[in-house]
Amino acid sequence: MKIAVSAESTIDLPKELLEKYSISTVPFTITLGDITEKDGEITNDIIIQYVNTHKVLPKTSAVNREQFAEHFKNLLKTHDGVIHFSLSKELSSAYDNAVSAASELKNVYVVDTRSLSTGIALLAIYADKLVKQGLGIKEIYEKCLARVPSVQASFELKRVDYLYKGGRCGMMALLGANLLRIRPQILVKNGKMVSGKKYRGNYDHVVKNYCRDVLEEFNNPDLSVAFITYTTASDEMVDSIKQMLAETGFENVYATRAGGTITSHCGEDCLGVLYINDGGKVD
Repeated sequence: MKIAVSAESTIDLPKELLEKYSISTVPFTITLGDITEKDGEITNDIIIQYVNTHKVLPKTSAVNREQFAEHFKNLLKTHDGVIHFSLSKELSSAYDNAVSAASELKNVYVVDTRSLSTGIALLAIYADKLVKQGLGIKEIYEKCLARVPSVQASFELKRVDYLYKGGRCGMMALLGANLLRIRPQILVKNGKMVSGKKYRGNYDHVVKNYCRDVLEEFNNPDLSVAFITYTTASDEMVDSIKQMLAETGFENVYATRAGGTITSHCGEDCLGVLYINDGGKVD
């Protein structure tokens, strides 16, 4: 059985990794003033410049039912089935739209990843591994669902301006970040973005401390793959976190830049470390 692995553009993988792991994507839509483009056609730098200039956030639109139906049907022309990994239902209507489209098609399975960005990618990469092992689509779906609760996805923010503009944090958090240099950790928990630890001080040092704390708290990782995903970050910062993950024993550490949808909600100076925290002990 030939199975396609699919996700929305919020998977935040560059073209070379999408090709390596045979993942097909369908894009969200981003609107900047009078301009509306697919996620991926508007760069992070353009989004950040727009917000800095106009002081308003872009608008992002989930993939709708009709777009999903077209996407799935195209994949079924060359595959016998599709397993699709969707942005958390708690964060977007995409999952419900994908399920609705899949309900009228045969052998299309939709996973609510309860995650975002490369947290989605971790599950899609696992699915690709199972596809290459020759497992059936229902078994792959069930194995991926079983790993959803173990995806460790978190981010460290230098600023909370975007979260404040988007109604995801209050004025006190904004003042704390701007005046007291409080750098909040954002955790993806039960499919939602919630506040974690609060750090203070130089952002480079904060990011290193954040990474150490994540590795200490989520200390049973599947060492096959980890992601460093960021909106903006210096090469030195990314390299230092990559070294920490390599020293922990991760076999593949990928540094990827977040896509337009994630950048529209988190803003610049946001870096996350993501991996599956179940020791890789899966059947």
